[in-house]
Amino acid sequence: MSTRLTVIGAGPGGYVAAFHAADAGMQVTLVDADPNPGGVCTFRGCIPSKALLHAARVIDEARHSDAFGVSFGKPSIDIAKLRAWKDTVVKKQTGGLGLLAKSRKVTFIQGRASLVDARTVSVETSGGQQKVEADHIIIATGSRPTTVPNVSIDSPKVLDSTTALDLPDVPGRLLVVGGGYIGLELGTVYAALGSKVTVVEMTDGLLPGADRDLAAVVAKRMATYAEAIWLETKVTGVKDDKKGLSVTFEGKNAPGGAQIFDRVLVAVGRRPNSAIPGLDKTKVKVNQRGFIEVDAQRRTAEPTIFAIGDVAGDPMLAHKASHEARVAVEVIHGKDVVFEPRAIPAVVFTDPELAWTGLTETDAKKQNIPVEIAKYPWAASGRATTLDRPDGLTKLVIDPETERILGVGIAGVGAGELISEGTLAIEMGARASDLKLTIHPHPTLSETVMEAADVFYGESAHVYKPKKTRD
Repeated sequence: MSTRLTVIGAGPGGYVAAFHAADAGMQVTLVDADPNPGGVCTFRGCIPSKALLHAARVIDEARHSDAFGVSFGKPSIDIAKLRAWKDTVVKKQTGGLGLLAKSRKVTFIQGRASLVDARTVSVETSGGQQKVEADHIIIATGSRPTTVPNVSIDSPKVLDSTTALDLPDVPGRLLVVGGGYIGLELGTVYAALGSKVTVVEMTDGLLPGADRDLAAVVAKRMATYAEAIWLETKVTGVKDDKKGLSVTFEGKNAPGGAQIFDRVLVAVGRRPNSAIPGLDKTKVKVNQRGFIEVDAQRRTAEPTIFAIGDVAGDPMLAHKASHEARVAVEVIHGKDVVFEPRAIPAVVFTDPELAWTGLTETDAKKQNIPVEIAKYPWAASGRATTLDRPDGLTKLVIDPETERILGVGIAGVGAGELISEGTLAIEMGARASDLKLTIHPHPTLSETVMEAADVFYGESAHVYKPKKTRD
């Protein structure tokens, strides 16, 4: 008899699990509240935000082109048409996933799921309650935006990462609460569209968690188009009045008195959707941070139930969820596999982009891991110069004994497209010499990875550094 699998949640973890299981011959039921697979990432996150970021980049490049003699004039922005285009991108992606589900004979049920027991899921649909029995269940319910007590007032002028993507309008003044990747990506969009953007962040730097030298590249450029950036500052209150939103602050760089904004975007992170009705009827355990506890095979304390993606722990990244999905399905299919990546890349799609993979310099210091750092500034890159974007940096985190690549960080235009080489290098146990001896095409930004390896050995033609003596 075929294995029966029910997947709760149809995001990049859930639909990949369902499709992979169907390809392996399992009878699969996929449950989600949306009309098609895709999840938050495709409907209200990764895909629509990147569509808007593409528009923002086009606007910025048009403005910037005046520097080399090409002028377009002030852009005319049709917000309704932009919104419709973004929605078309989402519809195309999710519609395609719906067709793929049908072609694989995956039973897709639109509704809200709850657990009856360790093998039974009850789905509340528009037509009533529907029960689905299975041999195994994969929970892939994702995450939702975190709220802030002092900002969470009942006003349509207060946005989160979901409502901000709806593009209700282009506010004259926008306050972004949170200097992490979500806030900065959406702040980039609204600034390009014409909003005066102010960012407030509790810590002493933007993009907490990223290496400071890489984050500084993004922060320096953001300072050129943000109205203000207030670090080590937090919001103490928000009031909605006829003039707009009156916001008060406290902290090292807090402005004196209340400030008036047309809208406030709260982007201080996400929290897991682990409050699944009926979960308490199983042996599944949830930790203090709200994540479902899983082992290396993504199995919970309940043998028939697995959990993947945002709900199963950090990092909350779509591509991590997709790879966990494959592991969980292969375990259910009887294979002896575990989820043990050496590196999971992360990308911040600001302008410039910031990407890193493997061990960061910051974490190496925290963990007292000895490393050597090799950096290649994009000011020395011919390709970056032709793009008039020398504001980039490529760095390698290297084991001084073995010369193996432990981590790679890149800040610059297209960093997200470049970071996979670093991830592959780490996964394959490559040494700095492997990157140095790999011929990269010229002139390209990918050369900066090879050049950083050259810097490590003191052999870069474009950055002078005394040659190291090695045994």
